[in-house]
Amino acid sequence: MSSTGNGAGGERRAGSTGSAAARARLRRAARPAAPQPAPTPAAAEPGPRSEAAPRSEAAPRSEAGRRAEAGARAGLRSRPGRPFPGGPADTPRGPGTPPAEGSLLDLLKVAIAILDTSGRVVLWSPAAEELLGWPNELLVGRRIDELLPDPAQVARIRAAIQATLRQGRWAGLAELVDRNGAPVSVDARISLLVDGDGTPFLQVNMAEAAAVRAVERDLAVRDALFEQSPLGIAIMDTDLRYTAVNQTLAEMNGVALEDHVGRTTGETLPERAADEITAIQRQVLATGEPVIDVTLASPVTTRAGYRSISYSRMTDRSGRVLGISGTVMDVTERYRAVAKVEHARRRLSLLNEFGSRVGDLLDASRIAQELAGSVVPRLSDHSAVILLQAVAHGDDLPRHGHDRRTSLLQLGTASVQDGPEVDVLLRRGARITFAEDSVCGRVLRTGVPELISGADQLDDVTYPGDPKAQAARDLGVHSLLAVPLRARGIVIGLLLVSRAGYREGFDRDDVAFTVELADRAGSSLDNARLYARERTAALTLQRTLLPQQVPQPTGVEVAYRYVPGSSGTEVGGDWFDVIPLPGDRTALVVGDVMGHGLRAAATMGRLRTAVRVLAALDLPPDVLLRHVHELADDLAQGPDEALLATCVYAVFDPATARLTVAKAGHIPPVLVVPGASAAEPTHEGGPLPGGAGRILDLPSGAPLGVGGVPFESVELKIPEGSLLALCTDGLVESRDKDLDVGLGRLVSVLQGPHASIQAACEAVLDTMEQGREPDDVALLLARLGHGQADTPTAGWTLPAEPTAVSRARRLVRGALVEWGVEELTDTAELLVSELVTNAVRYASAPIGVRLTLGETLLVEISDPLPDPPRERHAAEADEGGRGLELVHRLALRWGARAEGIGKVVWFEQALPGNEPDGS
Repeated sequence: MSSTGNGAGGERRAGSTGSAAARARLRRAARPAAPQPAPTPAAAEPGPRSEAAPRSEAAPRSEAGRRAEAGARAGLRSRPGRPFPGGPADTPRGPGTPPAEGSLLDLLKVAIAILDTSGRVVLWSPAAEELLGWPNELLVGRRIDELLPDPAQVARIRAAIQATLRQGRWAGLAELVDRNGAPVSVDARISLLVDGDGTPFLQVNMAEAAAVRAVERDLAVRDALFEQSPLGIAIMDTDLRYTAVNQTLAEMNGVALEDHVGRTTGETLPERAADEITAIQRQVLATGEPVIDVTLASPVTTRAGYRSISYSRMTDRSGRVLGISGTVMDVTERYRAVAKVEHARRRLSLLNEFGSRVGDLLDASRIAQELAGSVVPRLSDHSAVILLQAVAHGDDLPRHGHDRRTSLLQLGTASVQDGPEVDVLLRRGARITFAEDSVCGRVLRTGVPELISGADQLDDVTYPGDPKAQAARDLGVHSLLAVPLRARGIVIGLLLVSRAGYREGFDRDDVAFTVELADRAGSSLDNARLYARERTAALTLQRTLLPQQVPQPTGVEVAYRYVPGSSGTEVGGDWFDVIPLPGDRTALVVGDVMGHGLRAAATMGRLRTAVRVLAALDLPPDVLLRHVHELADDLAQGPDEALLATCVYAVFDPATARLTVAKAGHIPPVLVVPGASAAEPTHEGGPLPGGAGRILDLPSGAPLGVGGVPFESVELKIPEGSLLALCTDGLVESRDKDLDVGLGRLVSVLQGPHASIQAACEAVLDTMEQGREPDDVALLLARLGHGQADTPTAGWTLPAEPTAVSRARRLVRGALVEWGVEELTDTAELLVSELVTNAVRYASAPIGVRLTLGETLLVEISDPLPDPPRERHAAEADEGGRGLELVHRLALRWGARAEGIGKVVWFEQALPGNEPDGS
């Protein structure tokens, strides 16, 4: 046993001393550039050392190790190193160490040491110096036991050496101490080396165990994330070629793992998809700015969907660009969920937008066009709205089923394109016919929407051979949806929407949405129908109540215009009238009842009738308005609604050229007087020369039904050929301008010359502003003359004496003989004598007698007594009281009117040959 051991020891010593050259070669190979320090006596040529010396240092080393366990190893390493026991102090290495390159070896600090078979250090690498702090000069030739903290570690390392000599390698953990006495746990690998002389050596590779474990942990995490991640992960070099991909990405791309490595994205994925991804990769590699969560369509056609890609640039510890890394996530479900929400939001937005666009519309044609336009192009490529003719015209809805005789109108159309085919398919206003078993017929009859998929079914939409079917095929229509428009449970029309080209066909969601849209449109269309019906009724009533024929009295040329309100049932409140009065006088009336619709139209009719009845009494304008105001409660729309109306009433007497006007809260009339340079007054129907216009300054008066303000009349002397304009406020009012602006515009238009009075009416209406209130407009123009020049007239003033009766009879007889109407003499003398007798009996001032021969003989007797005459029936025994009864029986018409402070009693006689039937 001993000889064997000595032999072994002898071999080790011989190997130790006989291989100096080999050790020198190993040292030079390990540190070719490290300068050798000056040799010291203690560190000269390493040679055999007694085992007692190192063992004598074991106890203090172990104690130093135990003391250092309480300190921070990093802090202890920063302190100056202590000298090796028995050796001189060593200066730590200076800044001559080359800078780190930032590789993984720098992080792990793999230290290399060469030992002989006895455990003596033959070579100590710079990395070992950095790891443990012991310089090469102090360790070479010493046993490795000097670096072990306790006997247990010494025994373990010696066993490891023996195992390496037997097996050629050993691996495990070892506990060493650094130069400061702090313990260092290392992960060691020992390998058996043999030099050229056959001498065995031991190569020890050491790395700090904590760093190794950290790297192993990071690699394990990397492997777990890379291989087990649900995300696709790719690593690419600076040429944008794959260096590694995980299985998830390989499955996403449909390409094997090994087929990715060494290839670019363009060589792996389809061209169109790869171009966009490659552009993103180049951008990230060039700028270093990461791209995060960019959603793209899946590049793999067999796995349709959407992906979220993210890329970032990779650099090492020194900042060198290594390539880029990317993650790919399948976001198809998320994208479709978001797309579905966005799709629903757009649909809701379309419903709201359509509702706001048709909310204030009361015209079925406009609603139909808005409906057709709202679905193109967001829902369809072409659309048509087909309505029953009853809906378009405001008639009652049919109570029977629809058949091929049902009259349909295509009132709304829209398309994404133009062309002759579109004109054939979508002609607005066209009448639509269909077969009873066609798609349109079934939907109209059942109210159930139908979906057509395929161009071969287009002939079934209306009737076989319909040109619109061929036009639809020419446009590429492949999907059509027919949806009923319903109101009150009755189908009132159809909404047809179609898609063409590469656009996807309609699905069930599209059908449900279109039905919802059509139902909303159906309600709006029915409201428009009801408004149209009420508007038609109001217009019919109003036109019935307005003058059917406007007379053209003597000395007055009249023109008029009436424009109903422009929205819904906005009709009914305005009216005008021309009323002939005795003595060739004419009453001109314009009024406005507050409110609109049927009730306002009915009130207007009652008010107009009241004015005409009171006008027949030949009352002055202010008195007439007062009487109408007193009737306000009876003329009101109902017991809880007061009458509120404005009115202007004017009476023109061509014989005296006087105009008497009064108004009740109405806008004032406009009078245009011909200029001095104007030619002679034109004949009836001739041009208007124009002139100076002004707004008549009249007492305003309160509207009828208000009261509290007295009505006053103003009398004006009117020049020949003057133009009087009466109108309602709808003509001159606007939303954003004062009333004076509208009146000024009216004056300026009427001041100019016009070809006729009718042309003047049109010119006035052409100036109405678009922004005015949607109110009725009534306009009445009257050119005021002085009567016909050849009309025979005679007049006398007689004293209030009994002789005035006989004198009046002689004057009347002479005038009638002179005019050639002797047939009227007896009756005229009798009636004049009766009226003059009454005036002489009751009046105390002069009496006036005037004769006018026109279409009838007009006789007027005036006196200053204001009380009108009262007709009474005389008894058989009475001697008097029969004068007015005679006038009533023998005259064609008779009456009395106030004039100034007195009155005028008048009667008319029919000319020979013009007597009424039965006279």
